[in-house]
Parts: sequence; structure tokens; C-alpha cells
Amino acid sequence: MPKGKPWSNEEEVKLKLLVASGNDFKSIAYKLGKTYDSVFNKCKRLGLVEGDLKGYLPSSSTQFPVPLPPELPSSEEALKMLAGALQAATKPGLDKVDVLRLQVVSTLARAYDQLLANYIRYRQIETKLLELEFKYEQLAERTKNNAPTPTDTVPAQPTAQ
Repeated sequence: MPKGKPWSNEEEVKLKLLVASGNDFKSIAYKLGKTYDSVFNKCKRLGLVEGDLKGYLPSSSTQFPVPLPPELPSSEEALKMLAGALQAATKPGLDKVDVLRLQVVSTLARAYDQLLANYIRYRQIETKLLELEFKYEQLAERTKNNAPTPTDTVPAQPTAQ
């Protein structure tokens, strides 16, 4: 059961127009006087978003979308972010919010680096398995082609007398 005020037909039409024109959920929510979550959920119910994400990671704790990168950053890029956070942390006059933000960047960079290393290892294992499957199929095919058929006669073994 919906919690808030029901959507009018006019609001749904505006929502469809705003989504079609490429507005993000945060700006749509502001323009319609709705919450981010209500806009996102309404878009899902109307089929205006594909799957659960459509390029954004919604969160009820943060009222803004997090854009997903098209490519995974490398370990080097994660380390550069960490190095930038470390340099910024040495500057005098940081307030509590800045320090917390730098701590989050540091924690995320370390976690990302570990997860990326695992991902790379899994991809290497997957590649090796695919290579082995291919070689096994080739070997099975060669063995199948070289196997004797039932019509082939097997020479009789001499019996010892």
C-alpha cells in the first residue's frame, strides 16, 4: 500500500516527459515535489527504468543517485584516489566533515583494491577453465574420430598351444 499522496494522472504524464528528456531522479523529485524514492519506485512501476538500476544506484539513506562507471577503475586509479585522500588529509584546517569524507575515501579505495584483485583472479581462473574445456572438447573429438567402429574387425590373437 502506498504511503504518501497518490500520483495524479497529470503528475504521471510530467514524470514520463521528464524521464524521456533525460532528467535524473533527484531533479525530477524536486520538480514534482516528491521524494527520490517515490519517483524511482513510480518509474519502476510504470516500466520507465530497466531492471533495478538503469545506470544509478538508489539509496534511501542518500537522496541522490550514484552514477555507475562504464568501466572498472584500475588498481592504479584506486591507489591514486587513496594517495589524493592522504595528501588532502595533511592539509591544516580540515573540519570534521572533511576528515570523515577522507576516511570514507580511504576505506573505499582499500576495499576496492582488494575486490578488484579478487575479480582479476576470478577472471584468470575463468579464462583458464574455458581454455581447458576447449582442449578437452578437441581431445574428445579426436578420440571419437580415432575410436574403432563396430564394423572394424579386430585381428584374432594367436592362442598359445
